[in-house]
Amino acid sequence: MSELLFYNEECDIPDFFNEERVKQWLQVVADDYSFGLGTISFIFCNDEYILDVNRKYLNHDYYTDVITFDYREGKILSGDVFISLDTVQSNALEFNTTYEDELHRVIVHSVLHLIGYKDKTDEDARVMRLNENYCLGLLKTL
Repeated sequence: MSELLFYNEECDIPDFFNEERVKQWLQVVADDYSFGLGTISFIFCNDEYILDVNRKYLNHDYYTDVITFDYREGKILSGDVFISLDTVQSNALEFNTTYEDELHRVIVHSVLHLIGYKDKTDEDARVMRLNENYCLGLLKTL
């Protein structure tokens, strides 16, 4: 049974965010990659909150847009995803896109990590970006 959960810590979820549409979209993404959805918790937060998570659990001392903890079991995607809305907003400006589009990109980026895609090397990052764009195209069909 799939359960996609959305929480907010020290921030407000944007008015444009459509939880039901995102749930439907992520089900389409999982199906398209031949995975099932388990429980994925998306925790929207601010920069300070995600920095604290990064320090406590990953021993990293820097801000980031998303941290994905992978609890996948076989072909069932599960995990905890922390998303800094502060960084998503600033990245949207930097990359000349909308806040909404950047948030959707970060959400699917985390799901692609759960599927098994990496982004540490240039080639992996290129493949990740191609898959993000493909998945964003799936969202436009809903």
